Amino acid sequence: MSVRTREPEMPPKRPPQSSYRNGVGSIALITGIVALVFAFVPIIGDLVTVPTGIVAVTCGWVGFNRADRGLASNHREAITGLALGTTALFVVFLVFIATHAPGG
Repeated sequence: MSVRTREPEMPPKRPPQSSYRNGVGSIALITGIVALVFAFVPIIGDLVTVPTGIVAVTCGWVGFNRADRGLASNHREAITGLALGTTALFVVFLVFIATHAPGG
């Protein structure tokens, strides 16, 4: 009688890990959407839009640079977040000018 030894079981293969750093572009998109939505809400909107708009613009710029260097793959998300954040800040600026203009 021969005794067979069992071969050791191999651990299950994991999917390859992505080396891309896409977090900043995703944050830019999310905060850009939030900033633009709150840009049209009176009073409270200004308190939410300005910080989130600045975060969206900053993260969009960083995400765009990472995508440009090949460190990230979400070029469109970063650009869209940058544009939405800029638009939201522009809307808040226009509303501020319209409400605080002399004679208005």
